[in-house]
Amino acid sequence: MTGSARLDFYRHGGDSLQGRYHLLRLHPLSINALREDLHVAHKTVANWLRILERLYAIFRLAPFGAPRLRAVKKEQKHYQFDWTLVPDPAARFENLVASHLLKWVHFEQDAKGRDLELRYFRDRDGREVDFVVTEKGAPLWFVEAKSADADVSSSLRSLKVRFPKAEAWQVSAAGTKDYVSPEGIRVAPATLFLSTLV
Repeated sequence: MTGSARLDFYRHGGDSLQGRYHLLRLHPLSINALREDLHVAHKTVANWLRILERLYAIFRLAPFGAPRLRAVKKEQKHYQFDWTLVPDPAARFENLVASHLLKWVHFEQDAKGRDLELRYFRDRDGREVDFVVTEKGAPLWFVEAKSADADVSSSLRSLKVRFPKAEAWQVSAAGTKDYVSPEGIRVAPATLFLSTLV
């Protein structure tokens, strides 16, 4: 009997091991998991896309919104667990960021019991922010993914102004800029942000 099977047996049997370990969801390796083996540089994300095995699975994100935001609530975005299946480089990078955020959300839910969700934002006027991490329904993080250095997204600025307590990031796959905007949005290479996650 393997170690994991033994733990599962005790869990179902009510043995005293109950509560001494956590059942964590399996995710692909993240940049933080490999950062000791990878040089955190501009090429890291590009190299990272080539090294993982395919998992052939998708996950969905629902819209984040409150009535005053005029959010589109019925649409969902789909992402691959194996982002290498996404042919467009910009969409592949967005998918990579989604996978890292989902892994962090699941870890915090499973290990710490936090009431977190990963969502995205789109309103009826077409404004969109790629990712919104909520805690107990309130926005905790806003994250916008860009291929290269770009001006701060007007949609991201708008959400940050409406929810000033939420942390906001605009991350880029190949960009080099690292600064904080007047609204308090951190603009940085993606590796700086992704390496802080599990």
